Amino acid sequence: MKRDNKNLGFWIKSLKRSRRQKKPIMCLAPMADVTDAAFRRMFVKYGRPDVFWTEFVSADGLCSAGKNNLLIDLKYSSAEHPIVAQIFGAKPKNFYTSARLLAELGFDGIDINMGCPDRKVEKQGAGAALIKNPKLAQEIILATKAGAAGLPVSVKTRIGYNKNETETWMPALLAAKPAAIIVHGRTRKEMSKVSARWDIIGRAAEIVKESKVGALIIGNGDVADLVDAYQKAKQYNLDGIMVGRSVFGKPWWFRPSPLSKGGGMNAKKKLEVMAEHTKLFEKLFAGHKNFNIMKKHFKAYAFGFDGAKELRIKLMGAKTAKEVGEIVESFRD
Repeated sequence: MKRDNKNLGFWIKSLKRSRRQKKPIMCLAPMADVTDAAFRRMFVKYGRPDVFWTEFVSADGLCSAGKNNLLIDLKYSSAEHPIVAQIFGAKPKNFYTSARLLAELGFDGIDINMGCPDRKVEKQGAGAALIKNPKLAQEIILATKAGAAGLPVSVKTRIGYNKNETETWMPALLAAKPAAIIVHGRTRKEMSKVSARWDIIGRAAEIVKESKVGALIIGNGDVADLVDAYQKAKQYNLDGIMVGRSVFGKPWWFRPSPLSKGGGMNAKKKLEVMAEHTKLFEKLFAGHKNFNIMKKHFKAYAFGFDGAKELRIKLMGAKTAKEVGEIVESFRD
């Protein structure tokens, strides 16, 4: 298929590299209160994906007087390129303005969240609610592209709202010619209560490729490990794979085996990495983000070895990186 290089931007290089290496484009999923700068930098060090995503940020917020309070969520380092900023909302005008800001901030791409099931997000008509409003979804994509100064604009979404709507939802998105569509293999109604439906993601890929728009198609949902990612990409004819929950506590996840095999490093190294992650989080976000955010990471790092449960209980009481370091040191002794 002939690709529109101008529309795809940085994705063209990623696509060429993935074909040369005979693997899919590997993306780290955007996750609220997870994929912050500290989390991403651990992957830079231990096993980076091909493309990073930020946490999602409100387009309305970026157009308000309080936008400076949100810029901390868009913090990134030069080592994280290519990096895509994800935004959500329901007002095309604010997507245009936000896209201009994100271009000025030096991002490589902009992604529109059309899949978040959070009720506060949906109440605004944003996130997964946009699946019910294809016309507005198209207006938002076009407005974002207009403000993006040439940056590629992608969409992360689901296979439908209450039911599978791939046959109508994919063509509606493609009419606005996004650079890429990332499809999570569940409906909004299903949340995460059922297994991701990769056969439907495969059908979405067929629709995207048959459209001749030239957009990339990336699958997301229940990817266990690198082997699973490569198999799914091949089986369903996908350009890339996006991974979320399975990377928790494993910043080496994207590194080829043997490190990625069976969950990765030994307990000692995992705890060293956890302490390092915690110090970096505190350094970057002290006074801006609640330290308790790190506790979901503690649960993932301190898992799968003797004494892990007791260690997790102690870590849940920690309030500073220093305390975490002391608890880890005591456990190792």
